[in-house]
Amino acid sequence: MADTNENIITLKPDGPMVCRGDITVVNGEGEVLLKDHEAWLCRCGESKKMPFCDGSHRQADFHDAGEIHDQRAEELDDSSGPLLITVKPDAMLIISGPVMIQSADGRFRTQRSRGALCRCGRSGNKPFCDASHRRD
Repeated sequence: MADTNENIITLKPDGPMVCRGDITVVNGEGEVLLKDHEAWLCRCGESKKMPFCDGSHRQADFHDAGEIHDQRAEELDDSSGPLLITVKPDAMLIISGPVMIQSADGRFRTQRSRGALCRCGRSGNKPFCDASHRRD
């Protein structure tokens, strides 16, 4: 089980990313959108409150089991510290800081200290961004 100081992103099946820990969400200019211990972030690309989930995934026919297959998992020396999530305009979420990313049931897990997460719902490598947002 996770340390209480650990940052965890849990992928809800067919739904949002639930981020828990020492979380700060900023926009591309660095303005703080949210500083809290919990944030529900959109994965379907349809939220009217981007980057936050507003439940639109239910009407968007978004499907993703929330499994993680990560070729770049890291062994983190220190799993505590803040997690900064930067919302890139019309693009991905950039994560910086120690984090455990896991499926809702905890069977699939990976550790990262940085990365790019999909928020358009189209990546073929969810939860990670594969630049599918550029293919319009």
